Amino acid sequence: MHYAMTYPQHARAILVLGLPLVGGHLAQMAIGVTDTVMLGWYSVEALAAVTLGSTYFFVLFIFGSGFAWAVMPMVASYAAEGDETGLRRATRMGLWLSLGFALVALPLMIWSEPILRLIGQGDVVVRGASAYLEIAGFGIVPALLVMVLKSYLAALERTQVVLWITVLAAVVNAAANYALIFGNWGAPELGIRGAAMASIVTQTVSLIGVVIYARLSLPEHAIFQRLWRADPQMIVRVFMLGWPIGLTSLSEVGLFAASAMMMGWLGTVPLAAHGIAVQLAAITFMVHLGLANVATIRAGNAFGRHDPLQMERGGKMVTALSLGFAVATIVLYLALPEMLLSLFMQEDDPQRLEILAIGVGLLAMAALFQLVDGAQVIALGLLRGVQDTRMPMIFAAVSYWGVGIPCSYFFGFVLGFDGIGVWLGLVVGLALAAVLLSVRFWVVTLRDLKAAHP
Repeated sequence: MHYAMTYPQHARAILVLGLPLVGGHLAQMAIGVTDTVMLGWYSVEALAAVTLGSTYFFVLFIFGSGFAWAVMPMVASYAAEGDETGLRRATRMGLWLSLGFALVALPLMIWSEPILRLIGQGDVVVRGASAYLEIAGFGIVPALLVMVLKSYLAALERTQVVLWITVLAAVVNAAANYALIFGNWGAPELGIRGAAMASIVTQTVSLIGVVIYARLSLPEHAIFQRLWRADPQMIVRVFMLGWPIGLTSLSEVGLFAASAMMMGWLGTVPLAAHGIAVQLAAITFMVHLGLANVATIRAGNAFGRHDPLQMERGGKMVTALSLGFAVATIVLYLALPEMLLSLFMQEDDPQRLEILAIGVGLLAMAALFQLVDGAQVIALGLLRGVQDTRMPMIFAAVSYWGVGIPCSYFFGFVLGFDGIGVWLGLVVGLALAAVLLSVRFWVVTLRDLKAAHP
C-alpha cells in the first residue's frame, strides 16, 4: 500500500481515528471527576482519603499499563503486514504480562497502610485510603486487561468502540457510586468502601464489554482461544517494549506528583489553585494524548509497510494539529482565566479570591506548557510507533527528574517565586523532553528509516 496520501487526507484520517480516542480519554477523566464530586458531597474526610488512595492506585496502574501501550504499535505493525498470527500473539502476551503485573501489584494495594504512613500522611486519611485500597485494589486486574484490549482495538482502527465502552463505564460508575456511597436505591450506605466497590463494578463491566466486542466483531483473530498457552518468544518482545513505556509514564506522573507536594508546602490555598489548574491542563492534554495514540498507530502501520515517507507526512500532520490545538488553548487560558477557574469553585467560597489570584498566574504557566506538553507526547507517540521505547525512557527520566523537579524547587523556593516557580520548573522539564524526543524522531529515527527503505 505504497500510495502517497496528501496532507488533507492525512488530516482527515488522523481526526477520524483520533476524535473517538480523545473522547475516550475524556470519558475516562469523567470517571475520576465523578468520584471526586460524589465523595465531596459525602464528606471532606472521605474525599481526602480517596484522593490519596486513588493516586496510589493510579501510580501502580500507570506503571503496569506499559505492556498494554506496547501492544498498540505491535498490533498496528502486524496488521499492516497482514500478519494475523503475530497480532494475536502480541495481544495475548500483553494480557499475560498485564495480569502478571496486576497480581504482583495486588499485595501493595491490600496492605497499603504501612506504605502510606511512610510517606508521612495523616492518621485519618491513611485509615480511609487503606480501607479504600483493600477493596479497590482488586480492580487493577480488570483495569489492565481492559487497557490491553483497548490498545488492540485502537491499533486496528476500531476507535469508536473504545469510546463507547469508556462512556458506558462512566455511566455505570456514576450509578454505582450514587447507590453504594450514599445508600440509594435500597443499597447499603458504604461511603469510602462503596466508592471502592463502584470502581470494581465499573472496571468489570468494561472488561466484559470489550471481551464481548472482540469476540463478536473480530472472530478471525481468535484472541481468546488457547489463551493459557505460553509464548516465551513473544512475551519477551512485549516485555522489552513495554517496561520502558511504563517507566516513561511513571516519570511524568512523578513530576506532577512532586509539583503537587511542593504546592502543599506553600499552603492549602496554593494547593487548591494548583489542583484546579492541573485539572484544566489535564482536560486539554487529553486532546494531545488522543493525537499521540493516533501517531503511534499510524507510525506503526507505516513501519510495518516500510514506508518512511508516509510516516513523515503523517507525523508532520499530527504535530501540526496538536500545535494548532495548543495555540487555541493558550488563547483561552490567557483570555478567560477567571471564568475557567470559577467552574471549579462555589460562588460563596471564602477563599475564592485568593485561589483566583494564584490560579490566574498558574494558568498563564499552563498556557506556556501546552506547547511543550503537546510536542513531547506527540514525539513520544511517533517513537512508540516505530517501537523505540528505551531512549525515550532515559530522556523522560533526565527531563522530569533530573531537570524538572530540581528546577521547580529552585524557582519556587530558592528564588522565592512560589507557585509560579514550581510550575516554571514543570515547563522547563516538559520543554527539555519535547526537544530531546522530537530530535530523536525527526533527526535520528526518520533518517535511519529512510536510509534502510529509500
